[in-house]
Amino acid sequence: MSRFTTPFTYDSTAAEVIAGVDLSGRRAVVTGGASGIGVETVRALAGAGADVTLAVRNTATGERVAAEIIESTGNNHVYVARIELADRASVRAFAETWDGPLHILVNNAGVMAEPLQRTPEGWEHQFATNHLGHFGLTLGLHGALAAAGDARVVSLSSRAHQRSDVHFDDIHFERRPYDPWLAYGQSKTANVLFAVEAAKRWASDGIVVNAVMPGGIRTPLQRHLSDEEMKQFDGYQWKTTEQGASTSVLLAGSPLVAGVTGKYFEDNNEALPYAEGQNGGVMEYALDPESAARLWDVSEQMLAQV
Repeated sequence: MSRFTTPFTYDSTAAEVIAGVDLSGRRAVVTGGASGIGVETVRALAGAGADVTLAVRNTATGERVAAEIIESTGNNHVYVARIELADRASVRAFAETWDGPLHILVNNAGVMAEPLQRTPEGWEHQFATNHLGHFGLTLGLHGALAAAGDARVVSLSSRAHQRSDVHFDDIHFERRPYDPWLAYGQSKTANVLFAVEAAKRWASDGIVVNAVMPGGIRTPLQRHLSDEEMKQFDGYQWKTTEQGASTSVLLAGSPLVAGVTGKYFEDNNEALPYAEGQNGGVMEYALDPESAARLWDVSEQMLAQV
């Protein structure tokens, strides 16, 4: 199967990939829409005419960002709703209060390389937030996505997925030593596997699902890293937030990718398979259909816990 490509590149911005596209009448949700590339994702979608809801932990910050985006885009249909992705009740409440069709869901929020934290269920916090929270949210919104008829789901992953497959025998680091980067990498692999399985399961509903590596962007995502840890990125070519949001926006709204599903994109194009010595690329294990199906079942079992 040939690789899917577009005219856009590493340097393209969110505004450039959505230029000339009319999203009027389409409704979108962007998790983590009040910081980092989430802000620029919301701005680009709202600028193209979509109704956009910022799903955020801090609604006061969300309201300030929404007001700024309304002013900069002239689109009054920018809203804010609270969600805490590591809290099953909060995720469930968000999904249950959503009314009507949902055309675009950008699972953008996340935490990275944080010290060991556990949810009340005992789940490792990065996996609980980055994967399980978005998994539960998307399942909860499945009816709304299906009602749209041609919905798009964007699952934000990372090049860090290259650090770790999903360790099904010890997902939550109950027996193996905790490593913040391995935990992050595992959660980002899970984000890709989710896209692979959801694309398969929901094809008949007209829902397309893809995973995205946005690129390296200096945002609050790095807040848990020490100055010493940040030195590993010396010489790294950082993207702007406008560039970092571009691949998400492309998959969320561009007609160029209509019908494309179950793939991993970076720099606005489908990624090449990972090869030793290259910076980008997608690991084979992240696209493995058997692992994707297994993760789906395991995730459902976790969320079904009383």
